[in-house]
Amino acid sequence: MTGSWRYVAAATTIVLLSAIWYVWWVLTGAGPVAIGFLFMPLVMAVGGLAIRDLRRSVPLAPAGRRFWRPVEICAYLFAAGFALLAAEAFRIGPELPSMPPAAAALICSGVLLAMWGVASVPLGVTSRYERGKQWLDRAIALLGCSAVLWHFGIAPMVLAPEPWTVSALTILLLACAFAAGSITKVSYIAGGPVDRSAMRLVASTGLCAAGVALLSVIGGYEGAVPAQALCMPLSGLLLALAARRQRAAAKASVRPGNVWLPYLAVLAVDVPVADVLFRPEHWGPGAWEGRLIVLVAVVVTALVAVRQYVVFRENTRLLREKQASEARLRHEATHDPLTGLANRALFRQWLDEALTSGDATVLLVDLDDFKTVNDSLGHDVGDGLLVGFAGALCEAAGLDGSVARLAGDEFAVLITDADRGAAVAERVMAATAAPISSHRLLVHVSAGLATAPAGTAASQLLRDADAAMYAAKQRGKANWVRYAAGMEQPAQAHARLGGDLRRALDDGEFRLFYQPIIGLADGRIIGVEALVRWFHPERGLVPPIEFIPAAERTGLIVPLGRWVLREACRQAAEWLAEFGPDALNKVAPNVSVLQLHDPDFVTDVRAALADHGLGPDRLVLELTESAVLRGQRVLRVLHELHDMGVRLALDDFGTGESSLSLLRSFPASIVKLDKSFVDGIELDEPGTAAADARQAVARAVVQLAGALGLDTVAEGIENQEQADRLHRLGYTVGQGYHLGRPVSAEEMTARFAAQRSAAAAA
Repeated sequence: MTGSWRYVAAATTIVLLSAIWYVWWVLTGAGPVAIGFLFMPLVMAVGGLAIRDLRRSVPLAPAGRRFWRPVEICAYLFAAGFALLAAEAFRIGPELPSMPPAAAALICSGVLLAMWGVASVPLGVTSRYERGKQWLDRAIALLGCSAVLWHFGIAPMVLAPEPWTVSALTILLLACAFAAGSITKVSYIAGGPVDRSAMRLVASTGLCAAGVALLSVIGGYEGAVPAQALCMPLSGLLLALAARRQRAAAKASVRPGNVWLPYLAVLAVDVPVADVLFRPEHWGPGAWEGRLIVLVAVVVTALVAVRQYVVFRENTRLLREKQASEARLRHEATHDPLTGLANRALFRQWLDEALTSGDATVLLVDLDDFKTVNDSLGHDVGDGLLVGFAGALCEAAGLDGSVARLAGDEFAVLITDADRGAAVAERVMAATAAPISSHRLLVHVSAGLATAPAGTAASQLLRDADAAMYAAKQRGKANWVRYAAGMEQPAQAHARLGGDLRRALDDGEFRLFYQPIIGLADGRIIGVEALVRWFHPERGLVPPIEFIPAAERTGLIVPLGRWVLREACRQAAEWLAEFGPDALNKVAPNVSVLQLHDPDFVTDVRAALADHGLGPDRLVLELTESAVLRGQRVLRVLHELHDMGVRLALDDFGTGESSLSLLRSFPASIVKLDKSFVDGIELDEPGTAAADARQAVARAVVQLAGALGLDTVAEGIENQEQADRLHRLGYTVGQGYHLGRPVSAEEMTARFAAQRSAAAAA
């Protein structure tokens, strides 16, 4: 038997022995009545030991220890006090003993300690409003319980012809107060460090004292004996059971407080009121106790009315909050959280209603190059731009249309009058002529206008407007186009191309071709540029100018670029292993700006080099000027790659407005002169303005690169005269169809083999 059950069994045994003795005493009258006073100190000692074992063997929260320690001490004080009472009973013989002052002091101290322990249990309420409401409920319950205990227990003792001693009255008064206060307190504990059922058992010990008072008042001597022998020992058993219940609780139960207790208190106070009304002696001269009960009933009723008013106000507030919350949820379900405009769902609802009653016109608007703003300036600036553009779009639409944000940077305007569609589109274009948002950004938009008759599906009208918007972007952006039949075919083809790209990646339809980079002095291969080619199973060779933009738009350029990087490193390592370290100085795949924004890009580069055993100095990443001009994040990635030993080449140099300033911040190792400065350089006659300008640019680039310690490569060489002229200007390395077209890996391998044979023969 576990320790907790051992104490419960011991307390139960004492209670049963007390009951058996009382039955024997009633039937036979044998033995002194003082024996009945021995059971109470014994059982209270057992209850205290049960709580002591609980505190020592079960981890309790600080608040739990603050409750159980006073209750344990209370049990010991009760045991000592009632032991003194039992000694007095044996001393005086058959008469009922009076409570010795020392015993009364011990017992009263125990009750006060128990009351302090109950008061220290937290209720888990933090707000002032909830505390006030709970105190109101507790006041109602306390008054109701106290009225019953006073009227039927304490008052008869006070008003008895032979009044009780002050000690006995004090003890019973404190016990009844403890019972009323504990029952009220425990009813509002929703959970915490003290188990609710255990505390209810402790609170019930006060009812045992109330039972003693009732039996003593009703039965006198004949009632005091059973009160002492039957009611009082139950207190110790309740304490042992409370300790057992606290031990069994694995964790504090979380249950709501008893909301019905105030109403039960009203019913409770009605019982003594009814007794006062139907017993005339309560209304005689000096019957102050009856009037006191009626007064308490009036106070309880008033407190209940106040409570109902508080509940009414709270329910009204909750109802308002619920209505506001429902309105907010409805608004959030149909509106864009960033701009406050209608979202796609609400716009579709508008469109369905419009197409039910008549024709409908939709203007679909998309911000051109919005992703560039997000990538270069950050998402906060991008969000500000969307909010600013939403305001400008609403102003441009005016009373002619209703504006919605469909997704991302895509907006739509439902135009009520089809004849006003073109005017709205022109106003939208004019609205973007001035800077937008607090960052004063100048942006352009592309828009598609479409009209459909009644009965047309909303999805069809949106597809038509989207096709018109795609056509506007194909014509150079920053304009609007009205939908015409067949306009959706290029957009559909573009969408199909994106799907084909995904399949091509999975099926391995891409191949790398390699264009040699040649030394202009001796014609020797210095390196190769890796160029991706797509061999479609039905369309054959798809030109890069067609599928690269689609890969950029769909984001598939990132996995495609990752494959290009790994394949180029693998092939370069294979050539170096076959032809020796002098066969190939560099392999140069192209890198997209989306790859630079991929958080795993640097890791991918490091893994590709490590997996194929290629030194980082053999890898050259070619980037366009537009890719480099993408903010601090891209610049950090480029510096990290440079610190790894990977070389960076600035492709198409000289075509942008900031090429020269780029060289100050961009960690470039190689500058590639754009083909536009090579075309026709051999045809210029010395001394002419055209010759001087063309050669001046080429000479300036090579001299600037030399001053900065950078290598140079001349692109687009198509004949020997261009190669000779560039060599005289200072270029040592070139690339172009004259020097070598892009070829497959097998053909490039054959060229390396031929170069090795030629070197061996020389």
